[in-house]
Amino acid sequence: MNRPPKLSARNIHKSFSHGARRLEVLAGVDLSVRGGELLAVIGPSGCGKSTLFEIICGLAQPDEGTVEIDGEEPTSLTGAVAYMPQEDLLFPWRRVIDNVILPLEVKGASRKEAKEIVRPLFRLFGLEGFEEAYPTQLSGGMRQRAALLRTFAARREIVALDEPFGALDAYTRRSMQSWLAELRGELGSTVLLITHDVEEALILADRVVVLSPRPARVIAELDVSLSWPRSVVAPDFVAQKAEILKLLDAEPPIARRGAETA
Repeated sequence: MNRPPKLSARNIHKSFSHGARRLEVLAGVDLSVRGGELLAVIGPSGCGKSTLFEIICGLAQPDEGTVEIDGEEPTSLTGAVAYMPQEDLLFPWRRVIDNVILPLEVKGASRKEAKEIVRPLFRLFGLEGFEEAYPTQLSGGMRQRAALLRTFAARREIVALDEPFGALDAYTRRSMQSWLAELRGELGSTVLLITHDVEEALILADRVVVLSPRPARVIAELDVSLSWPRSVVAPDFVAQKAEILKLLDAEPPIARRGAETA
């Protein structure tokens, strides 16, 4: 791929107050994602992945560094990137379709117009026939599909997914990964995916960025040239998984890396 970056994060630093000390979370992270690409960001739990995504989505400010879209630093990132956090955050008192149209209503669309836009997407997301159901009537996997549909319905060119399947059981998670792998070609969005699951990253991504333990820095960036559909038992898949695990295992633990600074 020689396409220019759709989004770039440059030299991102972030720390937080931790009692009398400063807790350094991001230590100069650089990454970029090209238009139409799915980039997986992987790293150990607590390394700062979610903080990085909050900065990319305009929900937090870096201490240092910039985020650029199409080569320019926007005046505000809020609303420029559609963001799905780890929880589905569906309102239990609203029907599924009324949850899904929320981003369009916030942008000023009428309820009737918003429903006309999203109804054709229910089939694509495996939710046809459940438009009028309440979230409590859906399985865990279906709730995640509804949350993903709401995220993509926001009509943003860039979508950030923060461990979208992390709360699901292993069987449902694998099913959702396969579904999203098939669906992403039809969506055409630029996608950033946070995960701590190496197999999930390799099932879905075009490239994988590997972060160190906190304070996070990029330790590797790998192209994923595996054929579709991807099998977790294929020799090339197993070899690339081992490569990433070796990179993660080579990093010293947090306690030896001086994560807290005076």
